[in-house]
Amino acid sequence: MVRAVQLNRCISRRTTTIIPLRDCDSCGIRTASICSVLTHADLRRFETLGQKVVLRPRAQLFSEDRPADAVFTVTTGVTRLYRLLPNGSRQVVGFGLPGDFLGLPLRERYGFSADAAEFMTACRFSRQSFLDFMEGRPVLMRRVYEATVRSLELAHDQMMLLGRCDARTKIAAFLIGMNARRAHTGSVSATVPLPMGRQDIGDFLGLSIATVSRTLGRLAGEGLIMVIPKGVRVLDRPRLERVAGGHAAGPIPPQAVRSGSR
Repeated sequence: MVRAVQLNRCISRRTTTIIPLRDCDSCGIRTASICSVLTHADLRRFETLGQKVVLRPRAQLFSEDRPADAVFTVTTGVTRLYRLLPNGSRQVVGFGLPGDFLGLPLRERYGFSADAAEFMTACRFSRQSFLDFMEGRPVLMRRVYEATVRSLELAHDQMMLLGRCDARTKIAAFLIGMNARRAHTGSVSATVPLPMGRQDIGDFLGLSIATVSRTLGRLAGEGLIMVIPKGVRVLDRPRLERVAGGHAAGPIPPQAVRSGSR
């Protein structure tokens, strides 16, 4: 109990609770997570090393430039990833979805901060315990490598999107990318949940909040989407993909360079 309270304080005062992991073999997003490659026996061992973290909206998961003493897998909800700029403002660099692995285990310090965009849960493992467990398990090492490469690919796509595309293309690509990433976890739907605010989306895409709202309205007026509370419903995916122009970057880059104009 004392240890749970101490972990709770280390992560964030707004964290609701931290409890031991249980029933990992029945986890709904296991097939999309790094632990998908583990045998039943290894999964049981892995389970004993972790904790389940439950976060309220805006609660901090970890902070930029702080010692990277833990790694995380998002299990439910959305995590907002951001960096602090020299002038004190915040730049959103991505959104973590269920199944995403956060906190590269070979980095000494976190390269960005992460907080909850909505009520969310994550599996937490101490960095050293994770490294010790990964050693001698090449299938897990390969899975972490694949997750890292995917993050770098998305970061590259995102920088291309920021530097070359207009607002309509950026919003369309963002929606297609979010929808595709959720489909990867088995959540196939025409509805794209957007628990983050318009300001967060604008910061991520290099657009103003007014431009985000106006562009969503324009796409709705064209019959491509329907704006609903906390999300959108895709009405004409082929046309939306054409608007995206092939730039369907999924928003979870490990780093991001701010470019493009508002």
